[in-house]
Amino acid sequence: MPYLSLNPATNQVLQTYTSWDTARLQLALQQTQAAQQAWAQTDIAVRAGVLREVAKLLHAQRDRYATLITLEMGKPLREARAEVEKCAGTCDYYAQHGADFLRAEPVESDAGKSYVAYHPLGTVLAIMPWNFPFWQVFRAAVPALMAGNALLLKHASCMPQCALALEAIFRDCGLPPGVFTTLMIESGQVADAIASPHVHAVTLTGSEATGRKVAALAGQHLKKCVLELGGSDPFIVLHDADMESAVATALASRFLNSGQSCIAAKRFILVPQIADEFTQRFKAGVEALKLGDPMDDATQIGPMARLDLRDSLHRQVTESIAQGAVALTGCEPDVRAGFFYRPSILDRVTPKACAYHEELFGPVAIIIRAADEQDALRIANDTRFGLGSSIWSRDTARAERLGQHLQAGCTFINGMVKSDPRLPFGGIKASGYGRELSRQGMLEFVNAKTVWIR
Repeated sequence: MPYLSLNPATNQVLQTYTSWDTARLQLALQQTQAAQQAWAQTDIAVRAGVLREVAKLLHAQRDRYATLITLEMGKPLREARAEVEKCAGTCDYYAQHGADFLRAEPVESDAGKSYVAYHPLGTVLAIMPWNFPFWQVFRAAVPALMAGNALLLKHASCMPQCALALEAIFRDCGLPPGVFTTLMIESGQVADAIASPHVHAVTLTGSEATGRKVAALAGQHLKKCVLELGGSDPFIVLHDADMESAVATALASRFLNSGQSCIAAKRFILVPQIADEFTQRFKAGVEALKLGDPMDDATQIGPMARLDLRDSLHRQVTESIAQGAVALTGCEPDVRAGFFYRPSILDRVTPKACAYHEELFGPVAIIIRAADEQDALRIANDTRFGLGSSIWSRDTARAERLGQHLQAGCTFINGMVKSDPRLPFGGIKASGYGRELSRQGMLEFVNAKTVWIR
C-alpha cells in the first residue's frame, strides 16, 4: 500500500511512495543497532556539534521546510515558519546543556566512591503524529540523540515528505548513517518494530486509542515507553481576569494550527460574573478570523489535515447540538475545496453533550458556564484527560493556589499553554505518562546506572 502525500488545502495528490516490506524493515533495524553502538561511544561534544549544525540548517532553510509543512499538513505558513524555528532553538538548547544533564552524579554511600552514571538505552522508536510534523519529532529526537541513542521514526502515513526530509536534515548535518532512520512502514508493521530486539524504547505522540495499543505492546516486550496523548485542556476565566488579554490568548490557544493541537485550550470554563462578556468578545474574535489559503500570510485558519478528521469533528459538533449545546457561530464545514472547517463556538455545553467529554481536535471551542470558582475547578477536573490547563485572574496568588488542584501535567497562570525545551512536558490520566523536553525528558531514555567502588 503506497504512502500518499496530499495537499489538504486543495485535495490534490503531491507525491506517492511505496511502503517497505518486512525484509527492508528488518535490515533497517539491524543497521540502526550497529550505528547506535558507535554513536553511543562518540564524544558528547561531537554530538552537540551535530545538533548545532542542524540548527544552522533549519535557520538557513526555514522557508523551504515551512513550505513543505504547509503543503503536506495545511497549517498557515507563518505558523510553519515558527515551528521550524522552534526546532532549531531546541537543538541549540540541548547542544548547550546536554553534557551537564548527563554528567555523573556523586552519591554519599558506604562505598569509597559511588555515583549515578547516565548511559543511553539504545534505539528509540518514535511514533509521531501529523499535526506538528517537524516539532513533534524534534522534541523527541533531539534529547534522545544527544544522550547517545539512535532514533527510528515512524511518522504519520500522511506525512511522507516531511518524514524523509527530517532524516535528510540530520544526515546532511553529520549524523552517522543509521542513527536517525525514517521507517516507511504501515501501521500494521509497528508491532513488529516494537517487538524487535533491536528496539529498546518507544515514544508516542498520538491518540488515546493508539496510546493504549502501543503501551500494551511495549509492556508485552518490556520496553520503556513514553506517551503524550490527547487533551481537553481547561481555560478557566475568573471574575477578575484581564478580559482583553484572556480573550486574545483564548483565540490564539484554541485556533492555532486550525485547532489541531493536544495542548490547545478546548474547554472555556467561565464564572457567572464574566461569562456573557467573555462570550461576546470571544465570538467577535472568532468571527473575525481569516479562513483561507495557508500559503497566504494573512490566513489565520487553514484546512484540517484530512477529510476523515473534518468529518469526525463535524459529527461531534452535530451530536453535541442535538444534546443541548448552542451553536454560537460556525459549526459547519466550509464549502471551498480542501478540508476546511469554519472556526466555531459551542456554548452552554453540559455533561449531556459529547463535546463535554471528548476531545474536539479542530477549530471548535466549547464554553461551559460554572456556578462559581470551585465549580469551575470541579468542571476542569471532570475529564479523563490531564495534559495542560490555564487560569486567568489578576490575583495571581489565588490563581496559583487554585492551580495546585488542577489535575494536569502543567498549569499556566495568565498565559497560553505551550511546550518549551527548558520545561518538562507531558500529561497524566488518559493524556499519557512520562515527560519530554528539559532534563527530565532526556533522562527518560537513559540507564541511570549505579556505580559502587570500595
